[in-house]
Amino acid sequence: MNNPKGKLVIIGGSVDRGSFSESTADLQRNLKFFEKGILKRITTESVKNNLSKIEIITTASSIPEEVGDEYIKAFAQLNVLNVGVLNIKTREEANAPETIERLKNADVVMFTGGDQLRLTAILGGTAFHLLLLEKYQNEDFIISGTSAGAAASSNNMIYQGSSQEALLKGEVKITGGLGFINNVIVDTHFVQRGRIGRLLYACASNPINLGIGLGEDAGLLITNGNSMEAIGSGLIILVDGTHMRRTNMTDVEMGEPVSIENLIVHVMSIGDHFDLKTKRLIIGHYTAAVKPSVE
Repeated sequence: MNNPKGKLVIIGGSVDRGSFSESTADLQRNLKFFEKGILKRITTESVKNNLSKIEIITTASSIPEEVGDEYIKAFAQLNVLNVGVLNIKTREEANAPETIERLKNADVVMFTGGDQLRLTAILGGTAFHLLLLEKYQNEDFIISGTSAGAAASSNNMIYQGSSQEALLKGEVKITGGLGFINNVIVDTHFVQRGRIGRLLYACASNPINLGIGLGEDAGLLITNGNSMEAIGSGLIILVDGTHMRRTNMTDVEMGEPVSIENLIVHVMSIGDHFDLKTKRLIIGHYTAAVKPSVE
């Protein structure tokens, strides 16, 4: 597959209730960091800037109307007014001609938080999903996702697993995602919910996948399918399993602790870049000059 012409923006989300849910009370606070940060960057990266047609996909959310309204308000603060909301609730709706027509006319699609299994179960393999993949591959098009929308963006996704017991065999559940990017696996609300164990387990179970742990108010802008830039004010943890020497994962029984030797961990912050092909991190933010020693 050739490098995609489109761009992918994945975002860690903000504090909300439950494992993969959003609450009405937190919505305005959750979206504040977007307005002059990540949403602004999505707008400037889009093909028509603030005139771009943006569709908010609320399929993952249990409160789609409230979530959609808050995104419209947030974009309006950036003078982005051509924003619609698509609450696709069934596979029939995902295949409907009117849904496909709206996607054809979109410059940006943004998946909200909620439950990532709803995204894959409702959208996976539909005409909507296939057109998304086509537009991302061949057009100057942006796909963005926050929280569940970010977790579902890769070819493999974590959909279940407690933080406390993540390194017990079988506790982390992984299934297929929407496949906008290959050979990565994404976890969200990462720093705040202590999900390092989930990502370590996911990478050890298949080390070809680079683990991406997105903190809250943290995002990655991915261009050419392999160049990742950290955006937002939060932290991003990367776990590279390609140099893993050994794990006992295949030897222990279900529910028993797993041991892993030699995973590589990187920490990214705003302005840093990472190349998925070379696995090289370039620290790009300002660093103070070293003061000369006093003799």
